[in-house]
Amino acid sequence: MDHRTGLVGRERELRRLTALAESGGALLLVGEPGVGKSALLSSLDGHRVVGVESERDLPYSGLHQVLHPFLDLRALAGVRRSALEVVLGLSAGAVPPVHLVGLAALDVLSAARPVVLVDDAHWLDPASADVLGFVARRLTGGVLVVAARTRVFDGVPTLGVEPLGPADASALLAEVAPALSSDRRSRVLAEAAGNPLALVELPFGGNSLEETFAARVATLPGGVRAALLEAALGGAACAASQAVEARLVDRDGAFLHPTARSAVVRSASAAELRDAHRRLAAVADEPDRRAWHLAGAADGADETAARLLEETCDRAVRRGGAVPAVRALERAAALGDGGQRARRLLRAAEVAAEAGRRDDVERILLAARGLDLTPRERALVTWLPSAFDDGVGEGTAGPGDLAGLAEAVVADGDVELGMRIFWSVAMRCFWVEPGAAVRDRIAAVARRLPIDPGDPRMLAMLAYVCPVEQGDAVVAGLRGISAAAARSAADPSDPATLRLLGSAALQVGAFEDSVRLSAAAQLGFRAQGRFALLARARAVEAWSRTRLGDLAAAEPAAHEAAALAEETSQPYMHGLAAAVQAEIAALKGDHDEAARKAAEAERIGLAAGARPVLATVQLARALSALGQGRHADAFAAVLRVHDPADPAYQLALRRYVLPELVEAATRSGHADVAAKIVDELDTATGSPALAAGLRYARALLNDDEALYEAALDAKSSPWDRARTQLQFGGWLRRRRQAAKARPHLKAAKEAFEAFGAKDWAERAAEELRASGESRNGNGELTKHELTIARMAADGLTNKEIGERLHLSHRTVSTHLHRIFPKLGVTARAELDAALMTYGNTVT
Repeated sequence: MDHRTGLVGRERELRRLTALAESGGALLLVGEPGVGKSALLSSLDGHRVVGVESERDLPYSGLHQVLHPFLDLRALAGVRRSALEVVLGLSAGAVPPVHLVGLAALDVLSAARPVVLVDDAHWLDPASADVLGFVARRLTGGVLVVAARTRVFDGVPTLGVEPLGPADASALLAEVAPALSSDRRSRVLAEAAGNPLALVELPFGGNSLEETFAARVATLPGGVRAALLEAALGGAACAASQAVEARLVDRDGAFLHPTARSAVVRSASAAELRDAHRRLAAVADEPDRRAWHLAGAADGADETAARLLEETCDRAVRRGGAVPAVRALERAAALGDGGQRARRLLRAAEVAAEAGRRDDVERILLAARGLDLTPRERALVTWLPSAFDDGVGEGTAGPGDLAGLAEAVVADGDVELGMRIFWSVAMRCFWVEPGAAVRDRIAAVARRLPIDPGDPRMLAMLAYVCPVEQGDAVVAGLRGISAAAARSAADPSDPATLRLLGSAALQVGAFEDSVRLSAAAQLGFRAQGRFALLARARAVEAWSRTRLGDLAAAEPAAHEAAALAEETSQPYMHGLAAAVQAEIAALKGDHDEAARKAAEAERIGLAAGARPVLATVQLARALSALGQGRHADAFAAVLRVHDPADPAYQLALRRYVLPELVEAATRSGHADVAAKIVDELDTATGSPALAAGLRYARALLNDDEALYEAALDAKSSPWDRARTQLQFGGWLRRRRQAAKARPHLKAAKEAFEAFGAKDWAERAAEELRASGESRNGNGELTKHELTIARMAADGLTNKEIGERLHLSHRTVSTHLHRIFPKLGVTARAELDAALMTYGNTVT
C-alpha cells in the first residue's frame, strides 16, 4: 500500500506526528494490522527499523538495529559501554541488568538526537522491547516512534490508530478501485470495516487479507515460492519480479505487509517448511540462527539440534536474553533425547525464575512433574514456585517444608542452591505468617547452615524469620558491621549486601541504620541499572524515614519506589510503597489522598495476603483517624496489626506501632486492651524503635511524670521526642502546670511544623493556646481586661459591660480584641473554658 494512499483520513495523526518531530520525545502507535501505522511512520524521515518474527529468539537483535547507525562505544561511560558490548555480543562479561542496557541506549540516542521509527514492534525480541520501553519513557533528545498491534510497553504517550470512518473508507476505495460494481463495492466496504490495507487489497482478491495474499502466493512458480518462504523465515530478501507484480514484496524484496509474510509461511506445507529451514541452516553465518533453523528442519527427535539449542541458551543467558534462553531450552527438551528432557526443562524453569517470569515457571514445571527426576530436580520442582521475593501463589510448599528442603540440599553438597531456597523461606516469613512453631523450626535449620552468623545474608534472614527472638543479635550484628566499616573508612561496596543489611535493620526497628544502608545501596543499583533492587531499597528507605518523621525525604523515596516497582513488575513492593504514601499523606493531613492510597495498597495486599502491605495500610488509616480526632476508628485500625487472626498482623512491624495503639486506646476508652499488648511486648530490647515505643506507652498508660521525663531523657528520634513532648505538655497543662507545659508544647509544635505533620502541629498549637500561650507570646491579662473577659464570658453584651464599667461599647470591643489572642480564643463562646484554664495558670 502506497504510504500516501494509507494517509487518507489521517489528518489528526499527522498533526500529532508533526508536533512530536518538532518537540522530541516518544510516541507509541497502536492499531490492528493494515490500519495504516506503517504509512504514518513513512510520513517521517528517519532511521527505520522493522521487527521480524524470525528474530524474536535472538536477544537484543532489535536493539542492534536501532542503535547501530549511531553507536560510538568510546563515548559511553565504562559500565554502560561494557553493558552494550556484552548484550550486542561484542565482548564477554557478566550479564548486565536490562535497565543498565536501557541507560546506555538512552545515552546513545540522547547524544545522536535521531528520528528512530520502529515498525512491527510486537515482533521485537523481548529484551529489545524492554530496553526500548525504558528509553521511550525517558527520551527527551531525539524522536522515537514505535508502531505495534498492541501496547508493547506502558508509560509512553500512545496514539490509537483507528479504522477509517465510512466517508474516508468510501473515498479510499473509490481512489484505488473506481471501476467496482455497486454490489462488489458494498461487500468490500463491509468486509474491510475501515481497514485501509483491506480496502486497497480486497478489490483484487479474496474475502480476507490472508486469503487474498495466499491466493497470490499460490499463483507463483515453485522457485519463487521457495525464495519467498526463505525470506519470510529470515533469509535473504526475495525481489523476484513475479512476487513484486503480485504485490507481496516491494522492489527491494521487503514484504509489503506482515500479513503477506505470514500468508507465505502458512501457505507452505510441513515438508516445504523443513526444506526451507534446512537450506537456511546451511548458509547461516551465526550459530544461533543455525541452531533454530536446524530445529525447524527436524522431522522427529534430533539430539544434535537440541545440543545446539542449549548452546544458544547459554549465549542468550550471557547476553541477558532470558526469554529466548527459555524458549531454546524448551525446544531442546522437546526435540532431544528423552533422558535429557527433565534436566533441560528444569534449567529453563530456573532461568525463567531468575527473570521473574512466574507464569513460565508454572507452565514448565507442570510439564516436568511427571518425569523421572533426580533428588536435586525434585528439590527444584518444590522450590521454584517460591523463588520469587514478592511472595508466592497458592499451592506451593510452606516455609517449614522449604527450610527442611534447604537443609537436605545442603547436606547433599549443593550449598548454593540450599541458600537460595532458604532465602525464599526468609522472604515468605516477611510476606506471610507461618506461626511460631514453624519459625522456630526455620531458625533451628538456619543455625545448622554452613554460613558465618555475622554474614549479612544470615543477619537478614534471621531478621525476617525471628525478628523478636533474634532481634537484639541482629542489632548487635549491624553495629559490628558498622564499626568495622568505620575502622576501614568504607562501607561494604556491594549494593546487594547493603540492601540486605538495610532490610534487616527495618525488621528490627533500627530505622536510622535502615535509612543509611538502604540509601548507600541505591548508589550502586543506579550505576548498575538494577532497578528492581533499587525499587526495594527505596521502599525500605521510605518506610523507615516515615517512621522517623522525615516526610520531606520519605515522600520522593516512596514515589520512586512505587514507580519502579510497577515498571519492574513487583506488585507487592508497589503495594508497600503505596501504603507508605498513604501514611505520609495521613501525617501531612491530606486525608483524601491517604484514603485513596490506602485503598490502592489494600487491593494489592489482599490479593495474596501480603501482611506488610496490609499492616502499613492500617497504620496509615490509624494516623489519619488520629489526625482527625476519630480515636475509636484509629484504635480499631491499629488493633488489627496486633491481632494474629487478622491478615494485617505482621510479627515485626506490629512492634513499631505501639505509640499509635496506646494514644488511640487512651483516648477511646481501651487503655486496658493496649496495656495487655504492651505487657506482651515489654522487654529489654536493643531495638531503638521498640524501646522508644515502650517508653512512650508506659508514660501514657501510667500517667507518670517520671516516665514521661525518662522517655524524653532517653535517646530517640526527633519524631518520637516531639510526640512525647506533645503528650507530656498536655498532661502537665491538665494538671495545672501550664508554665512547665509550655516549653514542651512549643518545641512539639515547632517540630511538627518542620516535619510537615499538619494535624499534629495544630494539636500542639491548641494545647499551647490552652496553656495560656497567646499568638503573640504574651498571655498575661491586666486586672481590667480580666474583669471585661469574665463579664463577656457570663453572656453580657458589649453595651451592658460598658454601662457597668462606664465605658463606651466601642472601648469594650477594643479591649476584647486584645483579650482574645491573649487567651488563645477566637469567639465569645470559648471564653468561659479559656478563663478557667487561665485562672489555673495564674494561681
